Amino acid sequence: MERDTTMDMKKMMKQAQRMQAELAKAQEEIKDLSFEATAGGGMVKAVATGDMAIQSITIDPEAVDPEDVEMLQDMVAAAVNEALRGVSELSSQRLNAATGGMNIPGLM
Repeated sequence: MERDTTMDMKKMMKQAQRMQAELAKAQEEIKDLSFEATAGGGMVKAVATGDMAIQSITIDPEAVDPEDVEMLQDMVAAAVNEALRGVSELSSQRLNAATGGMNIPGLM
């Protein structure tokens, strides 16, 4: 009986090590992720990276109307928020794939 317990523990340890390696790989891959979002029919584009930073914002000159700065501000905010949501979703999907769907506190 004791031998079965020892074998089970070794098997669990190997599985945990494999999951840890896969998780580390996923976290590295997440750093390289990016997500592009647009607003205003493509007038404003934002790109977010896997570390939840905005990599770039592109504004079509046609979107710049001195008479309506608020609309441009709204489009920038919308594009940035969507880019951050998108990269967050991609990150979550990659982590779920690495952990087999297990919820591990502190990951995301």
